[in-house]
Formats: sequence, structure tokens, C-alpha cells
Amino acid sequence: MFHTWSPIYSHFDITMRFNTISSRLLLFVALVVSWIPAVAQVSIHGKVSDMDNQPLEFVTVRIAGTAIGTNTGLDGSYRLSAPQTDTLTVVFTCIGYEELRRQLIKPKGDMALTVRMKTKDHALSEIEVTDFRKQTGQMQTINKDSYKLAADATGGSVESMLTTIAGVNSSNEMSSQYSVRGGTYDENSVYINGVEVYRPQLVSSGQQEGLSVINPDMVGAIGFSTGGFGVEYGDKMSSALDISYREPESFEGSLSLSLMGGSLTIGQSKGKFSQLHGIRYKRNASLLSSLESKGEYDPNFFDYQTNMVFKFNKKWKVSFLGNISVNNYKFVPVSRETNFGTSSDAKSFKVYFDGGEKDRFETYFGALNLQYQPSRSTSFNLLASGYLTNELVAYDISGEYWLDRAGTTGEGNPDNAIGGELGVGRYHEHARNRLKISVFGLGLSGHTSINNHNLSYGINFNHQTIMERTREWELRDSAGYTLPTDGQNIRMIYNLTSNHDVSTNRMAFYVADSYRLNSSAGYFAFNGGIRFSYWDFNKEFLVSPRLNVAFIPERNNSLTFRFATGLYYQQPFYKEFRRPEEDGYGNTVISLNNEIKSQQALHFILGGDYTFRAMGRPFKLSGEAYYKKLNRLIPYEIDNLKIVYEGVNLTDGYTMGLDLKLFGQFVPGTDSWISFSLMKTGENLNGVTVPRPTDQRYSFALYFTDYFPKFPKLKFSLRGIFSDGLPTTAPHSTRDKGYFRAPAYKRLDVGLNYALLSPLKEDDAPSGLHKWFKSIWIGVDVFNLLDISNVSSYYWVTDVNNIQYAVPNYLTRRQFNIRLTVDF
Repeated sequence: MFHTWSPIYSHFDITMRFNTISSRLLLFVALVVSWIPAVAQVSIHGKVSDMDNQPLEFVTVRIAGTAIGTNTGLDGSYRLSAPQTDTLTVVFTCIGYEELRRQLIKPKGDMALTVRMKTKDHALSEIEVTDFRKQTGQMQTINKDSYKLAADATGGSVESMLTTIAGVNSSNEMSSQYSVRGGTYDENSVYINGVEVYRPQLVSSGQQEGLSVINPDMVGAIGFSTGGFGVEYGDKMSSALDISYREPESFEGSLSLSLMGGSLTIGQSKGKFSQLHGIRYKRNASLLSSLESKGEYDPNFFDYQTNMVFKFNKKWKVSFLGNISVNNYKFVPVSRETNFGTSSDAKSFKVYFDGGEKDRFETYFGALNLQYQPSRSTSFNLLASGYLTNELVAYDISGEYWLDRAGTTGEGNPDNAIGGELGVGRYHEHARNRLKISVFGLGLSGHTSINNHNLSYGINFNHQTIMERTREWELRDSAGYTLPTDGQNIRMIYNLTSNHDVSTNRMAFYVADSYRLNSSAGYFAFNGGIRFSYWDFNKEFLVSPRLNVAFIPERNNSLTFRFATGLYYQQPFYKEFRRPEEDGYGNTVISLNNEIKSQQALHFILGGDYTFRAMGRPFKLSGEAYYKKLNRLIPYEIDNLKIVYEGVNLTDGYTMGLDLKLFGQFVPGTDSWISFSLMKTGENLNGVTVPRPTDQRYSFALYFTDYFPKFPKLKFSLRGIFSDGLPTTAPHSTRDKGYFRAPAYKRLDVGLNYALLSPLKEDDAPSGLHKWFKSIWIGVDVFNLLDISNVSSYYWVTDVNNIQYAVPNYLTRRQFNIRLTVDF
């Protein structure tokens, strides 16, 4: 991948170049001349296009020998003024195009100058990476090829790569869910081709989750923001992930097979029609077998996606995005043995199971988009989408457990050592949870470019229907007594029911303007907008203003400064407004709170980039300091991936931190980065200030790829994460009553790939196998190279004296995987 400067950042010949005395003198003369009011002015305007008469944006237009210049807009138009002289030379420059000069003899008044520019012809081997494209907004662009061939327990997902970016955290390698700057997993919006997509709601562990909603083999572009994003992205408080699926230009395909499953992607383009289809199948039973709960794992995850585009002409086109996902998870547990504690207080927990679990998550999604582009500067999109999820979680699992001092298990302690046995008992967990959610959406959006302004606007309508039938209970006894015990009745330690049907409507409207300004001080980029939202369930009307400013100084254009602020809301989805209420008999009944309010976050973000060269290679150091004031929070607790909300706006809080990232090509042709984050959160819960459940105080991540110099067919990849543990509480409790932190999450995944058929160079003619295949790779992955036992959650054992013991549920251990990847 080759990174270059965007042409909007090119600067004029004489401005701010202080290397010699003559340049200073020339600048002084130009400034003096510009302030002489008596000199007549010449106005020059026109359009710049390529040889196919397509408008060119970001072309630098300047007057030779002066500091006067501007950039073309989206429609290729420009306008500038200059002092009247005998001869003016107008210079047009744009990366990828030959420089063009036009002389105007005795210009006066208002003159039109329209030109066409020729592209440069470069051999690929002559191109050298000199710099990175500047980021002037809060949406950062991520190379879609970065995760290709990387070692990843989820199968090469986009989300797994995101967790190595500063400010993004995940402590479960089996899940594609992530937390951004102290937010929950539900605070991240995901868009594919401009359509917001949803994840299953009842998933409570990484074993159940299956495949990511994003097919990585179909991705064409990735945009990601960790905060301060624009008004076109919906009502979520933490982040926005914008995915665009590619449109094939000819027949293409890719095939991937591994011990955990496989995928096949086929694309084709002919005339006005292009299509891209992707099928994925995952069966990670071998990975799950490394968990401490032994038994029969039977996961089957299937996903089909398609992206089809038909272009009627240059102005009209229609596209369809479709997805069918069926995830089945079956598990029949047999036994489990966990050793935990410290060297001076080691414990052993052993369980024999009976029963099983059967879960099914079905998702059906479709979106039809009609695009009309009357001109280069204006486009409109009419979008209709439908989403349906049908989820079922059913389990009946009973077990007999022993909790002992290490080395003195209850069933194998012939000496009956005093103090060896800490607890013995039985439990039975039952669930029959059914959830159906349908979302129908209709939206109209548009973009209009006027000179240096780029307007965007849109209106959306969503109709949501939700059906929930939930029944969960847990029976637990210790030493022959059911818990909680009153000496007379048999009671459940936990019993929950929910039976609801709800239908709601949401509406939103937004308008934004992006404005670019070149000045003698440097380049400015402004983006401001406002978003209006309404939800008829709680009759709430929201106003969300947002602003982003970027500055690139002319004196040192290796620096970029950014500032963003805005008022963001988290409109409740279904889980947030479910309120648990006790009925006085130890039972919990879920009610729907129609007085719930959207959570609120006020963002302040100050950041910047510094580009430099080291070892002959380009690098970029990025940093952002942020503060989020949080109001009207809905308290929640996390158990593995399950988020349990209070269903009431009870608290307020804050999140603050610092994110740093060093990005570069440590070796030519491969992208790598190192990120480091510091964060502090606080929440006023029942009068006690406690950290939020996603409070990871520090995080270090490494994403590294390398080619072996003497063996160019060998490629090495490394993904490492070291992050703080999360605050943890006992079940059905809250942090104000007490909490502790889980151990730090530490994981290192490595991969080694060998090219059986290397990709062709740009100018090489295909021959032999290359007539049919682009590349063939075979690879070996080692997941959790250091074989570290990371904790996902805790199982709590309660004895008859109501003393609770937290038994860690460990994640996957070291595993090996073999992959074959074929591109054709």
C-alpha cells in the first residue's frame, strides 16, 4: 500500500520557506505588494478535469511567483484573484497528474480558464512512499489489507484488528465485540454501505457468538472513529465503524480453509452490472476444547452476504446488500476442574455436569439503495432496509461441585484433612429465552458541493417491533440447604421472567457542512453539523450539535492538529429500558420503562499527528487527549459478554484518557503499529464514586507484519495485547457494594505464511498458474503463544453461611491452526 500526500496540502513555491535569505525577502515583497490597494485585480475562474472530462478535486491552482493560490472543489471549479500585470502564469498541480502551466498575456477583468490534466505514467518500482495522507477529521482510514493473513482466533475479523488501535479494548479473543474509551459494547455503531447493522442481543459469551457481522473478504474500505464523529452517524455515544463493500471490476475470488472453517468469495463485473458474494462457515470446536469445561462442543456458524450493483447510466444506479446468518451453538458439558488462588492460598474447584445447552441465532438483513447523481457536485440516495433477528437460548444444566484447598479435593481426601473442604453442593440452571426483533428503515440523504463547502443532509425513519419471552432461574444448595435458606421453604437463588411485545418508531434529521480554507498560516478544515432525533416510546426529542476543526501549519506541514466536540446521545435499544423489579417473593419481573431517557455524553477531544522518516521509511505518531462528561447514565454490570442494565437513569460520571499510536512501515510494503492508552472513569452510583464496568486503566497493543529479507515468500505476523483487568462484582450486586479487578489480559498470537504462488508484480505478464491464480498462501498460526490463562468472568460459589467464592472462568489456551488462502 502506498501512502501519499493529498494534493490539498501542497503549498506554494515561496510561502514559509525560510531556508535562505532570498526566500525571506521574496516573501516580504509578496506581502507588501498584497497590501497595496491601488493595484488593479484580475479575477480568474474555471474548471479542471482529466482527459476523460471528469472533474478533478483538490487540484492546487496558484499564480507562479506569488503566495496566491487555491484548490478546486468537488466539481473541479476554482476561483482566485491576483494583481494585474503584463503576464500571469497559472500553475496547476495534482498528485498523479503532470504539472500544467498556462500564461495569460495582459490579463484584466474576469477571465475564464478551463484546463484538462494528463496522468503521470509511473512504473510501480519507481514509486517511493514519502508520507501519509493527512487525517483532518475524526474518522480515520484503515488499510483493509492489514488484517489479511494475520493470526486471529476469530478468523481474520475487522473487529479483531480494531482492538489493537489506541482507545479500543477487548478482553475476549472469541468475541468480535469491543469497548471504546470506557463505553459499553452497545455504544458502538456499525455501518455497511451506509446502513446501520445490529448484532444479536442474547449473546452472553464468546462461545455463542460465531461469525462477525462484517465479512472481511468483501471489505473495500474501512473508516473508524473513537469519538467526535459526524452527525451522519446515529445516536451512539462511543464510536462509529463505517464499512464499504467493494464493487468488482472483473471476475475475482478468494478461498480460505483452516481447521476452524472456511470462506469463499466470488465477484464478477460485466457491463453495467457487478456482483460480490461471500459464504463463510466456522466450526471452532478445536479452539473451544482448550477451555476448562470439558464436554461435547458442537458449534456451527454459517453466513452468506451479497453486494450487487447495477448502473443504469452515469447518473443512476441501484445496489442491493443482503445477509443471511445462522449460528447454532450446542454444548453438552461433562466435567470441569479449575485451580486458582495464590501460592499461599491455592484452591481447587471441580464440577460434574448433567444436561446441555442449545442456542440458535438467526439474522436476515437486506437493503436497497437508489442513487441519483445529477452532477459531480450533487448526489442523492434513497435507502430502504429491513432487519430481522430470531434468537433462542435454551439450557438445562445441573452440576455437583466441590471447592477445596488445593490438593484436598472433597472426593479424594482420604485423610479428611481439616480445613480442606470449603464448600460442596449442587446447582441447576435453566433458561428458555426467545427474542424476535424486526427493524424497517427508510432514509433519504444527499451531498452537495458549493465551492469549498461540502453539504450533507439526510432524514431517516425506523420502525421497530420486539417480542421477548424470557424465563430464567437457578436453584442452588450447599450442604443440603437451598440458597437462600430460611429453614422452611425451597427458594431459588435467582428467578427472572419477562413477557413483552413492543412497537416503536424513531425519526432523525441531520445537516452538516464541511469547509476547507487555505491561508498563509496553513490549511484549515471545518466540519460542523446538527442532528435531531425523536423516539415515540418515551416522547423524547434530542438535539445533537457536533464540531470538528483541523489545522495543518504552513511552516511545518508534517504536523496536524485536531479538535472535536459535540453532544452525543445513546438512544436506548431494547436491553437498556428493561427494568428488573422484585415482587416481594424473591422473584424478578422485567417491566419496560417508558420514562427512560437517552444517556448523554459531551465530548472534548484534542489530538494531532506528526509524520517523520526514520531508517528511510515513513512513520506517523498520533495522539489524542479526551474528556467525556456523562449524564443520565443507566447503570449496568457485565458478566462475560452479558450486559445487565438497571433500566433507569440513575447516575452520572466521566471518562478521560490519552491515546497514543505509532504507525508506519517498519519494513517496506507492510503496515504495523504500536498503541498505548491510559484511561480513568468514574461513576456516581448510589452516592459512591466507582469506576465504570469497562474501566481499563491501561492498554498496550502491537500489530506487526514482516517479510523475511532473504526469504521473500515468508511473511510473519504478530498481534499482542496487554491490558488492565475490568472491575468485577458478584451476581445480582452492584459496584457500590464492593468490587475487585480481574487479572490483566495478556495475549500473543503469531502467524507464519509461505507463498506457494507469490503475487505478480505490477508490470509482470501472467503465465503458468498466474493465468488462473493471483496468489496461494499456506500458513500456520499459534494462538496464545505464551499459553496464558486469561479470565473472562467468574462463577460464584455460595456456601450455607452465605460466603461467596469467585471461581475464574478461563479463556482459551494455546492452540495451533493451519490455513490455506487462494486468491484468483
